[in-house]
Amino acid sequence: MTITAPRTRPASPVAADTAPLRRRRLRGIASHTGLLLVTLIVIAPILLMVKVSLQSDADVAAHPLSWPAHWNLHNYVAAIRAMNYGRSLYNTVLITGGAALLVMLTGSLAAWPMSRISRRWTKTVYQLFVAGLTVPVFVMITPLYMFMRDLQLLDTFASVILAEAAISLPFAVLFFTSFLKSVPVELEEAAAIDGAGPLRTYWHVILPVLRPATATLAITLTLAVWNDLVIPLVLLTSDSKQTMTLDVYSTIGTHAYSTSQLLPTVVLGTAPLLVVFVALQRHIVAGITAGVSKG
Repeated sequence: MTITAPRTRPASPVAADTAPLRRRRLRGIASHTGLLLVTLIVIAPILLMVKVSLQSDADVAAHPLSWPAHWNLHNYVAAIRAMNYGRSLYNTVLITGGAALLVMLTGSLAAWPMSRISRRWTKTVYQLFVAGLTVPVFVMITPLYMFMRDLQLLDTFASVILAEAAISLPFAVLFFTSFLKSVPVELEEAAAIDGAGPLRTYWHVILPVLRPATATLAITLTLAVWNDLVIPLVLLTSDSKQTMTLDVYSTIGTHAYSTSQLLPTVVLGTAPLLVVFVALQRHIVAGITAGVSKG
């Protein structure tokens, strides 16, 4: 009498095919959940700031995290009047725009030859620009003040624009040089064959190629110059030339501050930055993608 072992049934091909699909779905759900949690962690302080800015000090003290029973827009009306918001916005946009344009123009002009000429002096100049990134701004305050004083530019927008541009120029040169090294030289050679000189090649070839990198650099410079407090605080003294950060700083008392006065000014000061970021978001993503693909 022979005993035969029971035959094992082969695994179903349908079950074998659905297992990797189920794992991919679980990984997708986990990644989306993680991104959602990170997004909530990032925007939670912003939402809390906006909520508290619409409450009175007594309401915040009584219910710091609860939904406000009464929305108080008087805080923003008082902040706009105290800041002279239109004047502060104009001053900050003028300084930020002027510094950004100056940095992007001079940075691209300096980065172009350093990315094409392989000489000892170009490497030395490039290293000097990179070394400028390591100098803290507080070390340059006194020399900048004395330099602007000798030029009789104290308490002028030009002094702040030139100082902000000088501080941001090393990063722009480093950024543009790295980007241009990945751009083929044949584009410039073709322009030279067509009879284009250096300035025409720069205007019609280099600047269009740098457009994605320029958009990415523009938002970085805007954030840095817009939020800077030290340079305007040292070089500007007139009330009519105050920037957003100086107006926000003026609401902070020596020993205490009022949330109904401080937070509305913070929201009003950062709202234009949010508009700029949303407007340039597509170009920023294109610049990062172009840099990655070229690298």
